[in-house]
Amino acid sequence: MSAIENGTVIDHIPTDRVFQVVNLLGLQNEKNTVTIGFNLPSKKVGKKGIIKISNKFFTQDEINRLSVVAPKIVLNIIRNYEVVEKKTVETPDELRGIVKCNNPKCITNNEPMDTVFDVVDKEHGIIKCRYCDKEQEMSKVELV
Repeated sequence: MSAIENGTVIDHIPTDRVFQVVNLLGLQNEKNTVTIGFNLPSKKVGKKGIIKISNKFFTQDEINRLSVVAPKIVLNIIRNYEVVEKKTVETPDELRGIVKCNNPKCITNNEPMDTVFDVVDKEHGIIKCRYCDKEQEMSKVELV
């Protein structure tokens, strides 16, 4: 995979989540160069995915969305072919407008409003809807 001059490298993506990350970030519509590596060898996890996006830097909201699909991935910020910053994506304490509540009776599924979830167990990926108190596993959520 070739180096990029400026942009972001998303590294250590679980192999089974690479295309979820692509969809989540809308990279199929990206105008800049996007390089996707899949099933690459990794000393840490056996196999991993990597995505390089030229001239693209992510907002905190986009990073929070990434944390739902693939927590613990690493973002490498590249400027002039050098890594100027490395960030491990952490799940925030609150997810606002990112995931859908799986309770059909929840007000968020019946009124035009953002969902709000509190992350009650980061280690096991458990979130709880602030409106109806229904708990969900982050690995099984539907994104808004």
